[in-house]
Amino acid sequence: MTRLRRLVAAVLTAAALQVPSASAAENPPDGVVTWGASADRMGEAVAGRGYRMVVHTSVAGRDLRIRLSNAFGDRPVTFDSVYAGLRKEGAELVPGSNRRLTFAGADSVTVPAGATVHSDPLPGKLPAATDLVVSIHSPDAAGPVTGHWMAMQTSYLTEGDHTAEESGERWAASIGSWFYLDAVSVRAAPGTGAVVALGDSITDGWQSTTDLNRRWPDYLARRLQKSPGTVKGVADEGISGNRVLTDGPGQSALNRLDRDVLSLPGVRTVFLFEGVNDIKSHTGVTAQDLIDGYRRIADRVHAAGKCLVVSTVGPFKGWPEWDPAAEAVRQEVNQYIRSGGEFDAVTDFDRVLRSPYDHERMLPFFDGGDHIHPNDKGMQAMADAVDLDSLDCAGN
Repeated sequence: MTRLRRLVAAVLTAAALQVPSASAAENPPDGVVTWGASADRMGEAVAGRGYRMVVHTSVAGRDLRIRLSNAFGDRPVTFDSVYAGLRKEGAELVPGSNRRLTFAGADSVTVPAGATVHSDPLPGKLPAATDLVVSIHSPDAAGPVTGHWMAMQTSYLTEGDHTAEESGERWAASIGSWFYLDAVSVRAAPGTGAVVALGDSITDGWQSTTDLNRRWPDYLARRLQKSPGTVKGVADEGISGNRVLTDGPGQSALNRLDRDVLSLPGVRTVFLFEGVNDIKSHTGVTAQDLIDGYRRIADRVHAAGKCLVVSTVGPFKGWPEWDPAAEAVRQEVNQYIRSGGEFDAVTDFDRVLRSPYDHERMLPFFDGGDHIHPNDKGMQAMADAVDLDSLDCAGN
């Protein structure tokens, strides 16, 4: 789709397809997302608990802002102490780096049920490819927790408010999830944009090495930092088990598109890599059902003035739910993606990952062991296959 066609589509459909703001109380800030993780329901909250969360930045910039989410809460939650610093080792921070974040000038903030809130900008530089540590404490958390279950990153928790401490001594308990925090943004160089990877457990990084940032969006971020292009930010919005069409593990891609993707600041391109969970679940989803879902996502992304890159669905023969009927749906869906012409670009992860001797099965060298999730080498091969120019279709 040309730039003119996207602009026309945006004008004609704006009234019907308004993208809601990230919060009921505020609009998204200026800037570019440097890290993101999709929100989901995470069990029940515990009052008085502190979370020290480690996240890895993509694009460099100034004046970082975080977004706290209570999207799945059924009551307001108050955060009375929120700090951001740079990690030294484990839960320990670089001396002098830990600083308090404020919200509309206040040290504390109450996030309504179903809403998100951005912090004020924190003056100073935030480097690319850096372990940022966000420490939060809530005195009254209760009810459903909003967070991201499969972080593939070790973070930490404690009882009581130790957010201001740079020592990791009181943060002895480790966790593998992120809580309440779902985005970090910065003011980057003029003209800088971001790509959001919308996907399932493969995008979320399952079978990649924990704590080493080897998800395929991480490898993509490293390539983008070295490239001459202006797309530098990367947000990983994968959810394990996620589907395009129906809710299950997380809301469907269609239902979370606005909150997890289009509401993030500086997004120029959406990279969609989903569908295998719809296919293998054997719920009667047809190839045409999935094609219709992709088209609905394309319409909404283009109406928001963003580029859309779509990948083919990867091979999964050997996974327990594989059968010839599911494979037939996958092949039909991939044929449509390759030839449909409704996207700004296509990346063929199927061809990257499949064995040359059996196109229904993943190449053993890339197989993480379960025949559906790539290992570190497979993740890197996926990222290397992305045409970086395709992530900025503004000139097309």
